[in-house]
Amino acid sequence: MSVNNARAAATPPAAAAPPRAVIFDIGSVILRLNIARALDVTGSGSGLSAKQVWRAVETDPLWNDWQEGKIDPHDWHRHLVQTIGSPADYDLFCAAWNSVFEPEPIIGDDLFRALSARCRLGLLSNIDPLHVAHMERDFSFVKYFPVRVYSCRVGARKPAPEIYRRALEELGVAASDTLYIDDIAEFADAARALGMIGFHFTGLAALEPELRRYGLPTT
Repeated sequence: MSVNNARAAATPPAAAAPPRAVIFDIGSVILRLNIARALDVTGSGSGLSAKQVWRAVETDPLWNDWQEGKIDPHDWHRHLVQTIGSPADYDLFCAAWNSVFEPEPIIGDDLFRALSARCRLGLLSNIDPLHVAHMERDFSFVKYFPVRVYSCRVGARKPAPEIYRRALEELGVAASDTLYIDDIAEFADAARALGMIGFHFTGLAALEPELRRYGLPTT
C-alpha cells in the first residue's frame, strides 16, 4: 500500500453536514396510533369489525377530501352515519375518532427541545381537522414546531410534491438542507425525490444513529 493510500485509509469519512431543518411526520413517528380502539366505537352499530371499518373509511370516495379539508367535520360525521352506521351523536363520534392517539408519545419532548436549539423544526402530516384540534390541544410536543403543514389546511396530501414544497417554503430552507422523517417508505421516497434527506422511520432506536450521523442531538 502506498503512503497516500495508507493515509486515506486511516482518515475517517467526513461527517455529514448538519441539516438546517428537520421535518417529522406525526402518526406512528411521534404519536402511537390505536386505530382499533377508535374504530370500535366509530363503527359501533354497523356490525363491522374495526379492521373492516378502517378499510371502509380509507377507501371511502370522500376520504381524500376529508384529509384535504374539503369537508366539514359535521358533514364527515353525517356521511359516516349513513355509510357505516357510526354513532349518531356527534360528540361521541369526535371523542372516539380522537382516541386513535395514545397518550404516551413515541418521541418525547426532550428530543424536540434539543433539536429546536440546533435547527428549524416542522411537522408534515396527512391529517384531518378533528385530529389537528385534539393534538394541538392535548400534546405538548407541538410547541417545538414553528412550522406545521397539515393536509387539511393546505388542500394536498402526501406524496403530492406541493405539500413538501409548502413545508420547505415555510421553513425557509432548501430541500438539500432538510431531513424528512416518515414511517411510510413511499412518503420518505417522495421527499428524497425532491432533494431532501428522506429517512424511513422504523423506531427511535434506528432514528438516533441517523441524527448522530448529522451531528444532531439524540436526547
